[in-house]
Amino acid sequence: MIGCFCLCQKVPMKKTYYLCDINTNNLHLMNKYFIYLLICTMTTTVSAHIKSAPKELDYDLLNKQAQKEYLTPVRPGYDKKNPYWNEFSFKFMYAPAFGFSTVKGAKTYRYTIKENPDAIEKIGKKTYRLINNHFQPITFTANTPNSSLAPVWDKIPAANVILTVEALDGNGKVLQIVGERKFLRDFGFHGPYNNAVRPYKEAAIKGMLFIHNMEEMKCWIDSGVPNMKYEHYTYANKIISSVVSNEVMVSKYIPTEREKALKTAEAAADFLIKLSQPANAPMAYFPPTYYKNLIASKRAENQGAVMTMDAVYVINAMLDIYNVTKKQKYYDFALNITRTYKKIQNTDGSFPIKAYIETGKPTNNGKAMLHAICRASLRWAQEYHVTEFEDMRIKAEKWMHDVAIKNFDMTGQFEDVSVNGLKPYENLTNCTAAPYANYLCSKDKPTAEELEDARDLLRLSEDQFTYWNFLYNELGIRRFNTPCVIEQYKYRTPVDASACNVSGGLLAYYKATGDKLAYAKAKAIIDNITIQQVQKNGYMPTTWLVNMNRTNELSIWLNCAESAISRLLEMSELVGE
Repeated sequence: MIGCFCLCQKVPMKKTYYLCDINTNNLHLMNKYFIYLLICTMTTTVSAHIKSAPKELDYDLLNKQAQKEYLTPVRPGYDKKNPYWNEFSFKFMYAPAFGFSTVKGAKTYRYTIKENPDAIEKIGKKTYRLINNHFQPITFTANTPNSSLAPVWDKIPAANVILTVEALDGNGKVLQIVGERKFLRDFGFHGPYNNAVRPYKEAAIKGMLFIHNMEEMKCWIDSGVPNMKYEHYTYANKIISSVVSNEVMVSKYIPTEREKALKTAEAAADFLIKLSQPANAPMAYFPPTYYKNLIASKRAENQGAVMTMDAVYVINAMLDIYNVTKKQKYYDFALNITRTYKKIQNTDGSFPIKAYIETGKPTNNGKAMLHAICRASLRWAQEYHVTEFEDMRIKAEKWMHDVAIKNFDMTGQFEDVSVNGLKPYENLTNCTAAPYANYLCSKDKPTAEELEDARDLLRLSEDQFTYWNFLYNELGIRRFNTPCVIEQYKYRTPVDASACNVSGGLLAYYKATGDKLAYAKAKAIIDNITIQQVQKNGYMPTTWLVNMNRTNELSIWLNCAESAISRLLEMSELVGE
């Protein structure tokens, strides 16, 4: 399986395909969650590890549940459990609360929400005005300046808005403005959405075959080294590992291509082994994050550096190919990389986000998000009965719980976005939040606290990154092919891997709790994978944008496509295809 910390940019390859148009239902909504929490608590005790899809979905009931849940803010700072995390947020689906300061002498605070008529979006080099759903200014008063907008949240339609909070004295006179925020009051879930346009398994097979037959894949059998005309091979751990894992899937699902697929997979795996650090090195057996001097690999800050968690891609790829070939060298290589992880783990359970591969020294003070190594350790225990990494996993879980989740700073970990000099919460992403929620729900016996953490991480991933619908611009089009999920604050673009992160976390939560709303949300996103896929050839575009200027260029990150294939196969199994 693939890791989930990737940045997917549009890097055209020299082929031409025409992307299908998308049609998305109109939506609207809001929400509260004490009913949700009650449902989750009930279902957790009786429905753990569900292995099939619900027999039916009552969307009237689910939409009402969703509307109520949206009235409860996501981990508000006023609950004193964690700080205000939304300083850099630009949209909200759940009623937000902001960390505005109190004013001496103030008796109450007046909240005013009005339309922001100046909101724009960029398409290429041009800017276009966004069309709001209109509403009259809405006000309410509260005793504090950091209350949530829940009292009026369900009265605000999807629109770009301006919030102003004023401190009032005992006579209702304005003392001063204590805070102002501009943001998108976003659409919420309102199903049903467009169904899958073909069976999930068929879509998955078409996707893996498209990669299998790409011109850029021939190099592995022909020469055993990557064809750098496909520049994404520069991210060796991530992309070449995805070659291995995709070809292993081809060998399983398409018997006529098995021989070619396994030759390709072995050649790519052997190349990663040759590229790795020697056994006596500080980061023994780690292949490089960056190979050759292309795209982000040529940046000075990346020279000789490795994203610490990227080698987990290689662990999983080596285990995937071992499972079908039974060649011990692949098993041993995965084991040795994992042992290096155990060796370099800090005493508090953390890992550096980035290190110099030859010395193992961190490049900065940033800490990695640990969903990848936790899941790899769990895979060793569950699939191979190897328990030597349990202590490492437990320590990593404790750090995630005590630091990352407590602070709610689920920061981006992307090899082509700088991790230097980031302020807390400056680059939040679903790519760390949703995969860790998935991991927590996938444990044999997740605790009530773990499920609560998973729920909040998924709410963050929906609130900040998921789009169930998108406002029209003055051209009369919606820019995003919804339902979709943008990747991170630093790259506000819908990406297939992000859709897979969030849908995968929602499916895992459904399996652990029986919450049908989580399943319905996951289904809507996964169904859109089949719609975004080009039907005539199986191509899965990495980005789900309406791009009026560049409709005929192919852009594909193999790790992202592999993620989509894996999610389709998971859904196929759930629905019993």
